[in-house]
Amino acid sequence: MNALVKYQAEPVVRTQLDFKLDEIPRFWFGGDPFRTRMFDALSLTFPDGERYFIESVRLFRNKIQDPDLQQRVADFIRQEAQHGMAHEKMNQVMRNQGMPIDQFISFLTRLFKSEIKNRSPQYNIAMTAAAEHLTALMADTFYSHQETLADAHPYVRALLAWHSIEEMEHRDVAFDVMQQVGEVPEHIRKFSLALTTIAMLGFTSYRANVMLRADGFTPMERLKMAYTGLPWFVGKKGMLTRMRSAYMDWYKPTFHPSQHPIIAQYQVWIDTLAKTNDPIAAGEAFWQAGLSN
Repeated sequence: MNALVKYQAEPVVRTQLDFKLDEIPRFWFGGDPFRTRMFDALSLTFPDGERYFIESVRLFRNKIQDPDLQQRVADFIRQEAQHGMAHEKMNQVMRNQGMPIDQFISFLTRLFKSEIKNRSPQYNIAMTAAAEHLTALMADTFYSHQETLADAHPYVRALLAWHSIEEMEHRDVAFDVMQQVGEVPEHIRKFSLALTTIAMLGFTSYRANVMLRADGFTPMERLKMAYTGLPWFVGKKGMLTRMRSAYMDWYKPTFHPSQHPIIAQYQVWIDTLAKTNDPIAAGEAFWQAGLSN
């Protein structure tokens, strides 16, 4: 990795995007209940998670002197707020399906409030920077190859595409706050990614299992689903396993998120949205531009 090369895209706040989520089928990932609920379980974290990221960055806002970083923080906050609202709509879809969303949200709200109240600002900004690194890598992994989301419903794929684009745009904002004014010890920075990863995988798997139970699947059926479905995510050739090398870059002392290239088809999404003003068309073009094998 060449630390002197920086790949950056400025955050742009986009509002009033309609992904027609009320039209998606129950098992929108090719009729696969396990993959659908794993992605649903990840998605439902975002509204409270985005609010936590915003609060973590705000803890340092009055220390930021660089005008460019001040503006990027402002755009980061507005983008994250939009993400939260969009995924709230996805949460409502799941509520309408009978999923125990409010039970999950209640826990997440208490957890993130406790983190802000009881943990140091340094811990919280490190966790936020780590989560942003992880989600940016996931965004790249989801869309670099067409096959990854080939079976996903176009409307959900479009929602995730928009979210992925904006993760690329602000992936280094929390990191720069942490690095420039956060005074975060190196051991906390490194520890934060491991903890974030374990928590994300653990909570996502747990919530997916609870939702599959609410769908009416027996314990044995859910066990079989996990046995056959988890390797797609974290197996030897799993979706998340593919990002191992970029993930480990975090632990290099000279790491910065901008050392990773922006996803190749980034401009396809930007240009298609500008031409059509349709986030679903932009998401489809973005996905189609991924590698075909």
